[in-house]
Order: sequence, then structure tokens, then C-alpha cells
Amino acid sequence: MKEKIQKINDYEWLLPKNAREGMKVDAKIIANRAILDAIEDSAVQQLTNVACLPGIVEPVIGLPDMHFGYGLPMGAVSAFDSEKGIISAGLCGFDINCGINSIRTNLTVEEVNEKLKELIPALFNAIPCGVGSKGKLRLNYNELDNVMTHGVNWAVENGYGTKEDIKNTEENGCMPGADPSKVSDLAKKRGLPQLGTLGAGNHFLEIQKVSDIFDKEYAKKLGIVNKDQVMIMLHCGSRGFGHQIATDYLKIQERAVKKYNIWLPDRQLACAPVNSEEGQDYYSAMKCAVNYSFTNRLVMTQWIRETFEKVFKKSWEDMDMQTVYAICHNVVKLDKIKGREYYVHRKGATRAFPDLPVIVAGTMGTASYICKGTELALEKTFGSSCHGSGRAMSRHAALRKFRGEKVNEELKQKGIIGKAGNWKSFAEEAPGCYKDVEQVVDSVHNAGISLKVVRMKPLGVLKG
Repeated sequence: MKEKIQKINDYEWLLPKNAREGMKVDAKIIANRAILDAIEDSAVQQLTNVACLPGIVEPVIGLPDMHFGYGLPMGAVSAFDSEKGIISAGLCGFDINCGINSIRTNLTVEEVNEKLKELIPALFNAIPCGVGSKGKLRLNYNELDNVMTHGVNWAVENGYGTKEDIKNTEENGCMPGADPSKVSDLAKKRGLPQLGTLGAGNHFLEIQKVSDIFDKEYAKKLGIVNKDQVMIMLHCGSRGFGHQIATDYLKIQERAVKKYNIWLPDRQLACAPVNSEEGQDYYSAMKCAVNYSFTNRLVMTQWIRETFEKVFKKSWEDMDMQTVYAICHNVVKLDKIKGREYYVHRKGATRAFPDLPVIVAGTMGTASYICKGTELALEKTFGSSCHGSGRAMSRHAALRKFRGEKVNEELKQKGIIGKAGNWKSFAEEAPGCYKDVEQVVDSVHNAGISLKVVRMKPLGVLKG
């Protein structure tokens, strides 16, 4: 399939709708040549599958972090007509609203390095990590319903975070229209004990230093003013709660495909018409997971602040530990773009609306970025950009190639202190498992869909 790709320019590549039978629209890939060459042919094939779906709007987008995934690649964006299109649990992904909170401080690298060996274990003790981890909170069902419908407002009302955090969160931390009655009892049972937990996989908590400021004026608006200023990045999602909602609705939408006689090139692309019960029920349940995830990250953000207070003997306000921005990946939104509404499915992708922050996570051994969205992104990618560096190797392959102890030692040699629940996490998430984040960000920057603002390098990292 890759042999049919046509060059538009050095950072945009076209896969025309005549590349295969069934495609209704073109597909486009945002990538430089090095990244394009590394993308699996199977991931490109998945993009063309999405281009066959009912009500798809041109083009289907592959971003530079794209890699083979369930149904479609991680790092992909697809938009559907708001009346004639579909809504798909598979096109959203299992970890609904996996996302990032970026938190600034006024601490310097020198101040933090003096305390890092104390700080990392303290954070590890404060933030529950690992597969199946349970939080310190004990919600009842009424409280869980409140989290689903009110999102971070529940957190702030209960002493986790501030109104300023709400203002600096995508969707203000709460998508309206969430309906707990559309969520299964099993999903609720999985969600009750996991609020305030990091989880495992690619989820992490990282202490970072600002290494480069590319746009001083915009960075200053975010409260980032100095090189060597210390930042914090928290990356996680809706945990078992969101995973169960996705699992439940994939089964429901598999039945909907037969009911509405929808032809699919891949059964993993299960979906339902936008105005169907199966489509709107999923949308309402997905919003519950989105709001849960925003709340999950804000609860942990407050625990991070409290941990810094204990280690540095200052209030978190005095350390200016404010949310720079909190953003979500793996989401379906009814977005109005250029005067038209679309159900935009972003899977392993993030919003890149004009002048709003775009947070791109690297690996635990490489840089991460804060960028800003552009008007051009509205034209080219339905206001979307990449969300991270993107895997270049499966977790199974990583376990065969890397040893966690050695990865940890290599991090130490770079001056990065790492801590994880087990060595397997380090092996699965070794920097060598991922694409070069510099090439990924170079691609979106030069394509004009999200522009570099700040580059951060890791000082310490926690993995589940």
C-alpha cells in the first residue's frame, strides 16, 4: 500500500481514494521522509480502511506518531458528517481520554536535583502505580456518578485542585451530556477503586527541566519563563473504567453493524450511525470516561503538589505549581470547524486548535514538547496534532530486546532517576521502543499544524 503514496510536500503525503476499492475519501499522512519510511504498511492499510466508512469526511489523517493499532492506527484522526456519519468505539480507543497534565513550578534544576533522590520515592508512595492498582479514594456509587457528570468540578469541590485548574483544562475538565445510566455495572465496579491511580503501560509521571524556549512570548503566557525551570508531566487515562466502556460498546456496535447493514473492511471498526441509539449511547458513556479521566489526573495533580510541599517545605502556591494545560487523547468530539460540525475521532491524537497548547510526550529518556495549535491545523487535520513520539516496537518485542535493569542504568548515566513497580515496565517502555520525538515534532511543526514553544528534558520518571 505504501507504494501508492504520493508526495504533496516534504511533510505531507497523499494516499488517493483510488488507491484501493471501497475508499470514499483520500487519506493523508503528516510526516517527514524518515518517519514515513518507518511507518508500517499495515498501519497505512488501516488508514485506507477508515476511508471506506459511511459519512467519512476527507481526508483521513495519519500523524507522525502513527503505528498499527486496534482497527486503525494509534496517531490517527477521522471526521464524520454530523448527520450521515458514524460514531465508533474502536476509532476512539480503549483508554478513553488518555491524556496529559502539564504542571509548571518556579523551582530550578539545581533546587530539584538536590532533592530528587528523596522526591522520586515520595511521589512513588503518593501516587498508586501499576496494573490493577487501587487508589486511596473510596468512592460510593453516587460519588462515581457525580465524577462522571461533573468531572473536575467534583475534584475541586472535594479539595483536589482549584478553579484555575478547571480553566486550564480542555473542555474545562467536563464534557456535558455524560449519562451514567449508559455505563454498565461492570464498568462502574472497575472505576470505583481506581480514581487517583496512574496505572501501567505508557502511563508515567515525569519531573522535567525546560531545555529550550522557541516562542518566548507564548511560553510567558503559560508561566514558562526560564531555561532550567522545572516542570511536571502526568500522563494517564480512564483506567479499567474507560477500557470496560469501550469493550462493552464494541460488542453493542458489532451488533449495530449488522442491524444497520454497514459494510466494514475490518470488523474492528465496529460503529453505529451518529443518530442511532447505539451511537448516541456510546457517546454519552464515553463522556463519562472522559470526565472520570480528567478527574483522575487532577486528583493526582493535587497529591503531587502535596508531595512537593513535604519535600521542599514550601506551599505549592509558593512554588507556583499551576496547571499549564491539561489535554486529552483518545476521544470523540462534536467539533465545529470552519462553520461545519463533525464527529471528530482522535485516537492517539490531540486537539490543536489555534493558540491552544498542544502537549507532546516523549519517552522516559528523551525530550517532550509543548507546542501551540494553528489555523492551518483546522484546514489540514480537523484541528489535530500528534500526542507523543509513537511506538516503533511492540511490547512483546521490547521484552525480548531490553532488560529493565539495564534501561534503568542507562537512564542513570543520563542523570535521570527512574522508579517503577517492576523491571518489566522499564523494558516495555525503553526509549528504544519509540520513534525519535525530535523527528515527530519536526514533522508537525514544519507542516504548520502545531508549532514548537518549549522543549523539556526528563530529570526523574515514575512508571507503573
